Amino acid sequence: MPLPDFIAHRQGKSRLILSLPHTGTELPADIADRYTSPWQARADTDWWLEHLYDFAEAQDITIIRTRISRSVIDVNRDPSGASLYPGMATTGLCPVLDFDGRPLYHPDTEPDEAEIAHRRTRYFQPYHDLLATEIARLRALHPAIVLFDAHSIRSHIPRLFEGELPVCNIGTNNDASAAPALTRSLAAACAASPFSHIVNGRFKGGYITRHYGNPPDGIHAVQLELACRAYIDEPPLPITPANWPPAYEPARAAPIRTLLRRIIDLCLTHILTESRDVQPPR
Repeated sequence: MPLPDFIAHRQGKSRLILSLPHTGTELPADIADRYTSPWQARADTDWWLEHLYDFAEAQDITIIRTRISRSVIDVNRDPSGASLYPGMATTGLCPVLDFDGRPLYHPDTEPDEAEIAHRRTRYFQPYHDLLATEIARLRALHPAIVLFDAHSIRSHIPRLFEGELPVCNIGTNNDASAAPALTRSLAAACAASPFSHIVNGRFKGGYITRHYGNPPDGIHAVQLELACRAYIDEPPLPITPANWPPAYEPARAAPIRTLLRRIIDLCLTHILTESRDVQPPR
C-alpha cells in the first residue's frame, strides 16, 4: 500500500531508524484559515533537522519524517491525549496553544473530539504504522536496533522550562527505553564536545521513545532534543515573523553536525557489542 504523500520515507538496511516527527510545516487547506496565523502555526517546528542529519542517507539509515505541522497533530504525543509530563506545561496531541501559551486558533474554531479522532486516523496512525513496520523489518535483520528520535527547540521558553536549556538533551525515559551503557556512551561524546548536555532532564523522551523502546527485545529508543543555538543564531525573545526562524547556514551548523555524526556512529557501533546475545525474532 503506498504511503500518504505527507510522509517522507527512506528505507535502509543499517541498524538505525531516524525519526523526524516535528519537522513538518504543512497545514491542510481545510483547516489552515482557522489558525491565528500560518507563521504561528509553524513557529514551534523543529527547524532544519532534515539538513542537520542529511548525512544519514549515506550510512544506509532508514529515515521517517512527516511533512504535517505538529500544530495539526503531534505524532510524538500519546494518542489518548494523556500528558507525558503530568503537572508540567506542555503541548497536546492537537495543540490549541503554542509553546509560549498563545492561542493557535481563532475563537471557537479549536478541534473537537470528533475532529481530533479524524486527525489521528488521517495523520497520526500512518506515521506509527510505518514506524512499527520498519522496526519489525530491521529487527528481523539485526540482533538489536536503535530508534533515534531527533528534535530541536528554542533555548529559552519560560513557559516550558526555567533558564537556558542545555544544548544536548538525551532522553531514554530514565533508562527504560535504551540500555544504560548506550546512554552513557552518548553522554560521554557530548561531554567531550564543546556543547553542554544533560541526560533525562526536562526532556526524557516523548511518546515515540517511550512506546517503542524495549531493550530486552533488542529495540533501543533514544530521543535527542537539541537547543537551537547549537546550529542557528537564536534571536532575543519574543520571536516574531521578522526574526524566526533564522536561515540554515551550513558553516554555522558544522560543529554540531560533527557531534551528531559521532552520536549516530556510536549508536550504530555500540549496539553491536551491547546486545550480541539478543536473537532476531522467529
